[in-house]
Amino acid sequence: MRRYYRRLWAHFGPQHWWPGDTRFEVILGALLTQNTSWRNAEMALGNLRRRRLLSPRKLGCLSAVQLSRLLRPSGYYRQKTRTVRSFLRYLEKRCAGSLNRLFRQPTPSLRTELLSLPGVGPETADSILLYAGQRPVFVIDGYTRRVLDRHGLAPAAAGYAELQHLFQNSLPPDPALYNEYHALLVAVGKTYCHRQQPNCPACPLGVELENRHARG
Repeated sequence: MRRYYRRLWAHFGPQHWWPGDTRFEVILGALLTQNTSWRNAEMALGNLRRRRLLSPRKLGCLSAVQLSRLLRPSGYYRQKTRTVRSFLRYLEKRCAGSLNRLFRQPTPSLRTELLSLPGVGPETADSILLYAGQRPVFVIDGYTRRVLDRHGLAPAAAGYAELQHLFQNSLPPDPALYNEYHALLVAVGKTYCHRQQPNCPACPLGVELENRHARG
């Protein structure tokens, strides 16, 4: 796993993830990028930014109708409106609207609480923990699954927790490393490891794939 990371970093360089000026913006980005591209999520965030609504208090004052209009570019905007409002209610009730208080909680219990919120699955919860909370939890997404499967590093049917343990048991518990590694896997997935017609010869991990096939 470390060798793969070194090859990706040498090829792509630092990715500067997660885009966002504040922890709250990072959290919103994690909630809004579900089932859509980052470009669409960023358009919705831009709507909020232009209206200076990027704070829990200001966003919490909007009605569901007002918020859904602003989130429309993110796709599935009605569902995401419910998710965002649910998170805001949780933050207010559990932490008096304070992100500092939110992230004082131990990682396991905070993760459990995030997963209890409507519309928040493991990938979203772990994105919030890693990118907004600087917790050492590795985020597993579709690109990561694809790379692991094609390189024979994990079975295609492996669950989220199994894949997460693969990384966390192979790497030191370093949030900065997890941040960069996840971003690099997204970069290689988007650039080379396509769902259809992957460009393995040009991929920085292509030599690793060849070596595994040769050993197999």
